[in-house]
Amino acid sequence: MDLIALKALTDKLLGNIEKVIVGKEDVIRQLLISLICGGHVLLEDVPGTGKTLLAKTLSKSLSLKFSRIQFTPDLLPTDITGIHYYNQKQEEFIFRKGPVFTNILLADEINRATPRTQSSLLECMEERQVSIDGETQLLDAPFMVIATQNPIETLGTFPLPEAQLDRFLMKIYMGYPDTDEGVEILKRFQYESPLPSLEPVAGKEDLQGVEDIFKNTFVSEDMYSYIVKIVEATRNHPDVILGVSPRGSQALLRTSQALAAINGRDYVLPDDVKAMVKPVMAHRMVTRHVGSDSGKPAAWGILDQILKRVPVPTEERLISQTGGR
Repeated sequence: MDLIALKALTDKLLGNIEKVIVGKEDVIRQLLISLICGGHVLLEDVPGTGKTLLAKTLSKSLSLKFSRIQFTPDLLPTDITGIHYYNQKQEEFIFRKGPVFTNILLADEINRATPRTQSSLLECMEERQVSIDGETQLLDAPFMVIATQNPIETLGTFPLPEAQLDRFLMKIYMGYPDTDEGVEILKRFQYESPLPSLEPVAGKEDLQGVEDIFKNTFVSEDMYSYIVKIVEATRNHPDVILGVSPRGSQALLRTSQALAAINGRDYVLPDDVKAMVKPVMAHRMVTRHVGSDSGKPAAWGILDQILKRVPVPTEERLISQTGGR
């Protein structure tokens, strides 16, 4: 897939999703970048901001298989992955696939399930496979987990451990709509939801070869250093208990490449990196303070400080290293 085809695909998907989702262009773009990168997304915000609707709209726009699991404390790992049962007619054990065998899996309120059940998703998310009773079942590509959680109703929930949070490429906040967007939502959904009548604009075959963008999107030596210095700064900040791991730096690189590509560029700029820092890195940090006075995660303020302190590569050096791209 070349840059022109990728940009056309993402623009088409963005426009189609915006027929249902109002005023969330940045959120939709981040979701599409995660899909391109083969990553998973954690959507966090209060109920009613459109988290589930966004996941359904994405799957329908791409004509992909979609499954939803409502996570509850009594949910078992086999409820996700599947189970072997004995078929009396055939007189043998048969594997019944669970809802994880899909293209887009919506894990609704993932923090309401027990750690044992949450961990059953780890192999699926990382290895794209399920191991049950000594047998390994491969998951179809593409496979993407979109998990949601509510930050205010924490009674009876089980916070995701850092090891599982690190498996999510991005953590995205929906946010409340502004006044104009709120009015548009009322008008658009006054009689019925536009989702049932939404038509797909692309298919699974349109995503084939998308990994080529990572081979063809140039990253200069200065950009490599810029990314690593940002990541290292999280490990040395006095308000950070646990900084970003090398997996986080790889995620920042790939998402920056994807952002550059969907903008029609075959090279990465500092602005690409800056745009991806918060959604990619904030949930990978353990800070001394959970939130801030503004209601935003404390990690966002820390990352703002880091971006101001870390020297940005000069335009002249980038031009020389990109060969005038």
